[in-house]
Amino acid sequence: MIRAEPDWRRLPGFRNVTRSEWESARWQRANSVRSVRGLEDIFGAHLGDALCAEIAADQREAAVMPMLVPPHMLSTMDETALADDPVRRYMLPARCEREPTWPTHPCGGRDSLREAEMWAVEGLVHRYPGKALVELLATCPQYCGHCTRMDLVGGDTLSFVKNRFRTVRRDRYELMLDYLRATESVTDVVLSGGDLANVPMPLLESFAGELFEIPHVRDVRLASKSLVALPQHFLDSVVLAGLERLAGRARQHDVELALHTHANHACQITPIVVRASAALRDLGIQLRNQAVLLNGVNADAESLLALSLALREARVTPYYVYMCDMVPNAEHWRTPLWLAQELQHALMGLLPGFATPRIVCDVPGLGKLWVHQVDEYDRERGISWWRKSWATPFERDDSEAAGRRYAYYDPIHTLPEAGRSWWESESSSLRAEAAPA
Repeated sequence: MIRAEPDWRRLPGFRNVTRSEWESARWQRANSVRSVRGLEDIFGAHLGDALCAEIAADQREAAVMPMLVPPHMLSTMDETALADDPVRRYMLPARCEREPTWPTHPCGGRDSLREAEMWAVEGLVHRYPGKALVELLATCPQYCGHCTRMDLVGGDTLSFVKNRFRTVRRDRYELMLDYLRATESVTDVVLSGGDLANVPMPLLESFAGELFEIPHVRDVRLASKSLVALPQHFLDSVVLAGLERLAGRARQHDVELALHTHANHACQITPIVVRASAALRDLGIQLRNQAVLLNGVNADAESLLALSLALREARVTPYYVYMCDMVPNAEHWRTPLWLAQELQHALMGLLPGFATPRIVCDVPGLGKLWVHQVDEYDRERGISWWRKSWATPFERDDSEAAGRRYAYYDPIHTLPEAGRSWWESESSSLRAEAAPA
């Protein structure tokens, strides 16, 4: 059941904020929190000295994403129990929560999925035969600590200097469109980033409109966490008018238009999120959610079921739950494969089939596969191997591409003692492409 809209005025920093201000996307963006000092101003004594110091230490020593949290997201956190709040845990990580011995997996990396290796042109990932991912921009209205594109998205942190697109935007967009026009195998295009809520509506209409004109493109998906993080954006009259025009053009070209969002916990599905979802559905836009399985946030059957039920009430399809990627300093969030498999079993039968999210592993260098599609699994060392059944455009001349196996790795701190000892001795020389013995 959807809970009542949190009263933002209960928080010291929002005590005098009017409803018209709160429901303004512009106000939300202007008042997003970017620093620990800002958190202190919003939460006051609720933040507590110890948690405040740990969040500050994390920003100095470990954060892979800059701090940027809209007021709406802050209002979904339980100020009386911030240390254990699930949204706080992944949006505002504390230094003490990071895995102390293995904060980063030895086989992980900044671009853990190797997407840049699969750029057909800069910013366009083509790793599945019929689908392409377009990275339109490298910013978001909010930054998640577990971001799979931390190598490119967001500003620099004290620990990480980010990569940047080298081609100017206009030329990059045209190169991507030219590639899609020339590649008839691509029928499904995901427009992502970054978050599309940061793309000016005229620019989004222009790019998506060009996609609709490509005869072989049948599905276009818009990626935006902001449906749940900044729902005011999707209730803005200018945004809704632009999306209405876009949805109309999609229908004219018989293209299915969908929006994929990213809620990780049921507490994020509030009445204003339901309103924004209804406004998009009324335009004929399909809505789906892609959560990430995060220890301390939702890595239990009760939390995943509650999230799925809340999404259903908002008429958002619980689509995927991704295992957390092997990005730097994310090991405390990641879960072993066996747990993901157990959670998938626990969900089966509790929801209609179309509303039961698939828990998937995005295997580096390969792509996403259902957690039960694993080819071989060494639970002691936490290494799983996955078999590829397709070839990317970059592998046309590689006769062994289809059928090659790729490795994925459980967090080392979750392994039995023998497995942890093996990694202690092998980590200095092991390579990500390690093959089974």
